[in-house]
Amino acid sequence: MKTKSAFDAAYYRRFYLRAATRAMSQPETQRRAAVVASVVAQLELPVKRILDMGCGLGWFKAPLLSVFSKASYTGVEYSQYLCDELGWQQGSVVDYRGRGQFDLIVCCDVLQYLNDRDAAQAINNLARLCRGALYLHVPTQQDWRTLMDPTGTDANVHVRPGQWYQQRLRRHFMHLGNGVLIKRDEEVMQWELQAVWR
Repeated sequence: MKTKSAFDAAYYRRFYLRAATRAMSQPETQRRAAVVASVVAQLELPVKRILDMGCGLGWFKAPLLSVFSKASYTGVEYSQYLCDELGWQQGSVVDYRGRGQFDLIVCCDVLQYLNDRDAAQAINNLARLCRGALYLHVPTQQDWRTLMDPTGTDANVHVRPGQWYQQRLRRHFMHLGNGVLIKRDEEVMQWELQAVWR
């Protein structure tokens, strides 16, 4: 895992704020948040508490709260720089405890920074913290071969097969598509052709 100081102002300028080298833009994040919120709202999952694990610049916050206006939002970030600048809670997805469980958890582009042991522990921790839906985005080996632009991507990461994640996530979650998962014990109604095809 990188040190907290590695995720400094220069890191966020390069990978998030500078158009020529960014891996993710604010409009793209807002579109992702809209999809996540739409899926969760369609399933009529109550959302009173949102956890953004590895919240970075906090770009998921406003679009999610625009849909779930009565929900509380907790931003947790590993970067000491961003915690100091933006007031996030400092913590790691590997061992963050929090208070109680969350109805919706966002964990976007975090697990690739962890070794296998820590990433597996992080998935178990997300399952412990989640009582409803999880949005998880992490690039896989296939993504690196077919989708990633090396000029706008931090290459100092652990790249794993998608099956590695699926195997560990299936113990706790059902996948609904577009990175949205729900806890296995959550009862939701889905029309056959809206559910993930097997």
